[in-house]
Amino acid sequence: GRYDLIFMDVQMPEMNGLDATRAIRSLEDPGAATIPIVAMTADAFSENITECLNAGMNGHIAKPVDIKLVIKEIRRIRERRERS
Repeated sequence: GRYDLIFMDVQMPEMNGLDATRAIRSLEDPGAATIPIVAMTADAFSENITECLNAGMNGHIAKPVDIKLVIKEIRRIRERRERS
């Protein structure tokens, strides 16, 4: 029942990733406020990235996914968490 990181597809049916992230962040569970959430989307313009960050996500990875970038993003988030 514990997750270390969520890769969130932004374009999902019924509830998109932005709304899902906002819903997770609003949960009463203290872990919901701090779990890293990384957007995974084909939308890679700066305004799309800003929208994801404003929704409460911690990072953004553009599709098609490059595994080197995924690893880099995981490391960046882990280092940021270790500093705080």
